[in-house]
Amino acid sequence: MTRKMNHKLSILRLLIGRPTGIFSMTLLLGLLVQACMEYSAEPQARIGAPKVILIIGDGMDDQQITIARNYFLGAGGRLALDDLPVRSAVRVETVAEDTPDQPIYVADSANSATSMATGIVTSLGRIATTAKTDRDIETIMELAQAAGLGTGIVTTSSVTDATPASFVAHVNQRYCEGPVGMVRFIEQLQLSVDCSQDEKSSGGKGSIAEQIASSNLDIVLGGGSRYFEQTTEEGSERTVLDVAHQNGFQIIYAQEELGGVPKTEKVLGLFSRGTMPVWLQGVDGAQAQRVERVEGQVNLPEPFPCEPNPDFEGMPSLADMTSAALGHLDDGRGFMLMIESASIDKQSHQRRPCGHIGELSQLDDALKVALDFAEKNSGTLILVTADHAHAAQIIADQGPHLALNYTTPGYLARVLTRKGGIMSINYATNESPQEMHTGAQVPVFANIPGIRELTGLMRQSDIYHISANHLGLAVSADR
Repeated sequence: MTRKMNHKLSILRLLIGRPTGIFSMTLLLGLLVQACMEYSAEPQARIGAPKVILIIGDGMDDQQITIARNYFLGAGGRLALDDLPVRSAVRVETVAEDTPDQPIYVADSANSATSMATGIVTSLGRIATTAKTDRDIETIMELAQAAGLGTGIVTTSSVTDATPASFVAHVNQRYCEGPVGMVRFIEQLQLSVDCSQDEKSSGGKGSIAEQIASSNLDIVLGGGSRYFEQTTEEGSERTVLDVAHQNGFQIIYAQEELGGVPKTEKVLGLFSRGTMPVWLQGVDGAQAQRVERVEGQVNLPEPFPCEPNPDFEGMPSLADMTSAALGHLDDGRGFMLMIESASIDKQSHQRRPCGHIGELSQLDDALKVALDFAEKNSGTLILVTADHAHAAQIIADQGPHLALNYTTPGYLARVLTRKGGIMSINYATNESPQEMHTGAQVPVFANIPGIRELTGLMRQSDIYHISANHLGLAVSADR
């Protein structure tokens, strides 16, 4: 309601309390008629079934938010995130696989997303399954579907990646994305993958792609077509895409097809073979470099600006996919929608600051779409958070007069911001080809004040309970 309207209502309340004389009564009636006319002319939010939009920035800690804000808006600027009325902090929890009562202090996307999707803390790499006992845990999406609500997933990663998978699938290891490679050794990670117990031939539910194809989700948008092109275990020519078709999914591959599928049909949008291309990159592919010291002299990397990534051209943005998903789910039912900006994390692993800056901006744009929807649909709860913290920290820019005195032991990027400054971003968790996650708490934001759990330091599993409570879903006692 507008400030002008509130002022007139205040006068009305005063006159109603003390209507003395013909003049007061005439003024009262005039104001009442005018207020009613203005109120009816104002656009009113629709009152309907409760809805939850959970937006996850993979690896989006306070450093990442500050880096993106500084780059686009300057230190005094404000993202859409900054104007949400509620801000709290989330304690990220992980347990050891063999001894689940033993804490682990740095999470991955699988176990942390599982906490938000199920309310249960599990071990590294697990997708909606319990540590050690390998029990499937019902997810918020499955609970919502059983109650007749709409469900959807939007991500810039492969839809089979850890975060989206944790809301719809159940496997013991996140790397079992397609039917090919359920048992293998990943050389790059020096990791043995064994999901043989999850294979359909063993009585399991199959790979993550197969479980998505067989699911009751209303809309799934992201990358990962290569996992759905794989043939199923049966040894025939039947692919996972065939399974999805037979389960009622309409498959789309291009931005132009977004929004073109009737609400009565299920949608599976696969816009890239793997993770979708990021929006920004360092000019000419620039990224962080190791700082060298030669004969006592520090050689700092040259500053570089960010530029649009040509591979992003023709791709739907996260905001585009969010808008399409909301339009598809807005059918009178309540719904649960999870939206992920995945490559804040992936670009941080690769020490590419422009990449994670652009992907945080994509999240902020998707949030604006969600806020516009919530303004028109009362009872829509928006939660924005991260799955874990990540490498990347802002340090003082070492100009020539400082270069001999100190430098980073890791990798440094000196980014030219849109405000004309140089922002030095340090990556130094290890010397391997990829940076690692870190173990800090992460922020959580919301659009609706007064939620009791969103005060002080909360547990990551509380995201599940807040979502379920808002949707009116019954949660089992073991959560």
